[in-house]
Amino acid sequence: MNDITKQAHNGRVAAIITILNEQMTDLGVINRAIFTHDVLQLLCEAKNAESLDKAIIISRIRGILESISPRNIRRVRINSRILQKQQLLWLKDLTQDSENQLLWSEEIILKKPNIFHKISTSNQRDSSLESLSQQPKFGQLQQNLIWGVAVSVVLILMGFLLYNALQFQLLQPLQSQPQNDIESSPKPPETLSSAQQFSQGVKIAEEAAAEGKFADTRQEWLEIAQKWQQAADYMEGVSPDFERHDIAKDRASVYRKNQEQAQGEADAMNN
Repeated sequence: MNDITKQAHNGRVAAIITILNEQMTDLGVINRAIFTHDVLQLLCEAKNAESLDKAIIISRIRGILESISPRNIRRVRINSRILQKQQLLWLKDLTQDSENQLLWSEEIILKKPNIFHKISTSNQRDSSLESLSQQPKFGQLQQNLIWGVAVSVVLILMGFLLYNALQFQLLQPLQSQPQNDIESSPKPPETLSSAQQFSQGVKIAEEAAAEGKFADTRQEWLEIAQKWQQAADYMEGVSPDFERHDIAKDRASVYRKNQEQAQGEADAMNN
């Protein structure tokens, strides 16, 4: 974990923005942020509206922030608008004139890291603090090392047992009701025009993104994965002659990745 990532994990907004901008350069999006009233307010700007696709932006930001797991930050409001020269007091401008300033706005809730991630982060932090302290004698160092290994093993074992117990409780009521994985969704009907297929793909993707914020069962994740697959199928069905074919191709790739992530969430609940 490098210094910027550590700062972002500790909740420093400047470090979080640095990582977001680095990982979203391919979209042509510039990010700004303010943490206020327990909410991380994000402003995403681009030169055109096509670069600020709601489903793609939300999915990318959620993935980046959940991988960072910033401390004390769970609620994030994502605001988007066309790039403007005036940047000072942008949050005040958005609050006072949101209808004219914004293309769209969405609040998301970040998932909490699992117990193994917390243990790993805690051990890394303790290790860094220990390296800065006064070096003990060899005998004391050896004894501390033994105790550290013992405590780590106990913590990991407790986490493993707790994880298995929770999994057993979740799977027990499902044993009498086996559920099938998502079936291959049919290809978009050929009777739809490219514009209609593009519009339908965007609509289904927005539904999947919204449902993904609250899904907590295997069946819900399977349904979300199927919607991402349907959205991708519609985008792939767009004709090469269609004026927004390149955008549709890019979105199809993103929707496929989102489908895999949703399927992975469902599979994890089945193990």
